[in-house]
Amino acid sequence: MKLLIFLALTFTAVAAPDPAASAKAVSDLSEWLKSPREQRSAPGGFAEVALTKDDAAKSAAALWEDRLAFLRATRADEMRDKVITLDGKTMKFGVAYFGTKESVAPTGRSLFISMHGGGEAPAKVNESQWRNQIALARAYVAKEGIYIAPRAPTDKWNMWHQEHIDPLFDRLIENCVALENVNPDRVYILGYSAGGDGVYQLAPRFSDRLAAAAMMAGHPNETSPRGLRNVPFALQVGELDAGVNRNKVGTEWVAKLADLKKQDPAGYEHLAEIHKGKGHWMDTDDRKAIPWMEKYTRNPLPERIVWVQDDVTHPTFYWLAATGKPKAGDEVIAEKKGQIFSITATGAEGASVMLNDELANLDEPVIVTLADKQIFKGTVKRTIGTMLK
Repeated sequence: MKLLIFLALTFTAVAAPDPAASAKAVSDLSEWLKSPREQRSAPGGFAEVALTKDDAAKSAAALWEDRLAFLRATRADEMRDKVITLDGKTMKFGVAYFGTKESVAPTGRSLFISMHGGGEAPAKVNESQWRNQIALARAYVAKEGIYIAPRAPTDKWNMWHQEHIDPLFDRLIENCVALENVNPDRVYILGYSAGGDGVYQLAPRFSDRLAAAAMMAGHPNETSPRGLRNVPFALQVGELDAGVNRNKVGTEWVAKLADLKKQDPAGYEHLAEIHKGKGHWMDTDDRKAIPWMEKYTRNPLPERIVWVQDDVTHPTFYWLAATGKPKAGDEVIAEKKGQIFSITATGAEGASVMLNDELANLDEPVIVTLADKQIFKGTVKRTIGTMLK
């Protein structure tokens, strides 16, 4: 299991790290981490020392182990009680397990987050839909992994794509990585009806967390498929599912995904099917989505990124960070070729490139261009302080 810790881009060339100073910084970090979290002072000068590649890796590993220890000590109750409360919103969840110990890869389990239908309805209706989504684990069988069906925190039509869902799902994923041996590169979302609405909306804005996504019988509302460049996406709708034009809009998305794939053959992997003769309920014919998704593993460092901000904005996306205040409709396209990072932006105030030694050779100069104009060329300083951020 790898933790991806990025380093900030500095716009001045820096000298090569001093190996002795770098080694001492790692030693100082180790001593600092020995103190209980609540007793730690602000990190000292060691946090700003330039690190060698090997010492950066050691520091990243130490910080990750410290984070794991914290999560295991503070989040076990959430997983035992199957309920997360965050910023005033509470999300219950049901859990099912697929496979045996032998079927779990050494790199960890898969995680399937499955969103129920319902929507603008009495709580008892959505509660029933949630129970049904838990039971669907019997139909949506995976080779191995954990199937988690959360209960939406609200009983609204947009229950799965309100702003509070993103941090709740982030926390659920983090808990499962720390406490359930989940591989962060094998996280999948799926959903039916209102849950399908959620997949349409969450997959583009959350794709840097996902290995694949599966939408069943939902409606995309205002969202765009452009942000799906790096997350394989399964779309299934009944031919006769005319409620809010799900069949019509689904057919339109099938064409949009095919067109995006034609323009960018290395991205936009998708499975699209309009089920003949089926209405809103597809008689679990949609279960093919699980084995299809299982073929895919997340690439956390794609060489091309298409970042389209939804009405729920995110500050980071893969190896990009927004500068200024992001807003709905902002689009940033970034490509990496060797040591060269090329960025174009529409509407966005700007974007920062975040780097680590898996993404580029940080002992060599990095070049960044914006709209074909070179804005940076130089080496980048690795520091513990930036990793901590």
